[in-house]
Amino acid sequence: MSLPLLSLVVWLPAAGALLLWLLPARRARGLAAAAMLATLLLSTAALLAYDPAGVRFQLVERAPWITSLNVHYLLAVDGLSVLFLPATALLFIGALVAAWNAVRDAERLHYSLLLLLQSATLGIFCALDGVLFFAFWELTLVPLYFLLGRWGANAGAPAAATRYFLLMLAGGVPVLLAFVVLAASQPAPTFDLIALFDVSLPRPVQLAVFLLMLLGFGLKVPLVPLHTWLPQFALAAPGSLTALLVGLKLGAYGLLRFAIPLAPEIARELHWLVAGLGTLAILYGAVGMLAQTNLRVALAYASVCHVGLAVLGLAAYTASGVQGAVSLLLSFSVATGGALVLLEFLRQRTGTTDVGALGGAARTMPLLASGIFVCGLAGVGMPGTSSFPGEFLLLIAALETHTGAGMAALFGLSIAAGTFLFLFKRAFLGPATRPAVLQASDLRPREWAVLVALIAMIVGIGVHPEPWFDLVRPAARAWAAGLLR
Repeated sequence: MSLPLLSLVVWLPAAGALLLWLLPARRARGLAAAAMLATLLLSTAALLAYDPAGVRFQLVERAPWITSLNVHYLLAVDGLSVLFLPATALLFIGALVAAWNAVRDAERLHYSLLLLLQSATLGIFCALDGVLFFAFWELTLVPLYFLLGRWGANAGAPAAATRYFLLMLAGGVPVLLAFVVLAASQPAPTFDLIALFDVSLPRPVQLAVFLLMLLGFGLKVPLVPLHTWLPQFALAAPGSLTALLVGLKLGAYGLLRFAIPLAPEIARELHWLVAGLGTLAILYGAVGMLAQTNLRVALAYASVCHVGLAVLGLAAYTASGVQGAVSLLLSFSVATGGALVLLEFLRQRTGTTDVGALGGAARTMPLLASGIFVCGLAGVGMPGTSSFPGEFLLLIAALETHTGAGMAALFGLSIAAGTFLFLFKRAFLGPATRPAVLQASDLRPREWAVLVALIAMIVGIGVHPEPWFDLVRPAARAWAAGLLR
């Protein structure tokens, strides 16, 4: 009997969360770190066990769950999802380090919620039964609600947590309806998505599934005009939590994984809608950055801009567009997620991430400023950084299939890049006048480790992306070929 590797990856953090309550509270932080490091090792093992030249879905685990409804406990990965497992594990470790000295009350509760959130997030990338996926999808809401409401960065955190919870709960309804429509359309109702990927659904079913998933996942992406919760969340949440939400684009993954492959005929017909939403997000996110004075909110708008590029590139429905989208989404966890973790280090030292209140922060925190600069350059797609290969493929795909939208994307991305440089200059390279900035210390050893890991991944992936592309390419080709059935 083979080792249930994916189950270990998904459920180890949850087991760690339960164990926290059986041990003294003073050990909570150390145990959470150990659970996350073990999850990273198991995620890496799953990545190494995956064979790009083999069958598409591997490490499959299947067991009956709700037999009366033909619902199964079904986990599997392919080239579109396997890289997200170690990326997720790494980002959660970064979030833990960011909260290392910031959580001083109810530590056991905080770390157990963080571990439960990690389990649910990893489950989203592994689940291939519709009901199981939806269960993981909704399970992310509970720990996020309490983490934001209880340990928020300002007085508006409880309201932001409630708004986020209600919006995402409402957004889950169309996703669930889509899975129900899928199951009911089959002679023998099933939620097995591996089987449904190979079924030619009737056109009315495809239309309902596509529009429902576009609405549900689009709220999480977020696509404009469904994005309004993100700036409020970014301002109210600690950087460690914002890094998880912005760095892991679960909504974009849902579009890539389910919405388009399950409704290929309608997706092709409505390519203009997907491309238009992507282009609107690019331009709106770029312009939104111009009006921001807070670095965390500015990065939230930048994420709207760049995830719009991923959606625009997906609308080309080509293998290279899919490769670019997966590459860019992975880079989010390193570049944008990393930048937000570093900004949390800055907030803990100075009490703010507002540009006007910082001034010459690079004078007293040169290493921290350098790390934010490198992550920011990666976020705007600088050549030699982790985002550039994906952005390049996405732009080529967009220019080939939606030329006008591709040109608009280039314009929006240029605005976003220029805005980041302007904000960085004001925040870090001006005169240092505030006592909190003048007295701030630079990175501590564990924060040093986070910075070194981020820069190594940003530069390594940017300079030599081919190993990652080799992992994704066969699944991307299968994805594109499936749209022609």
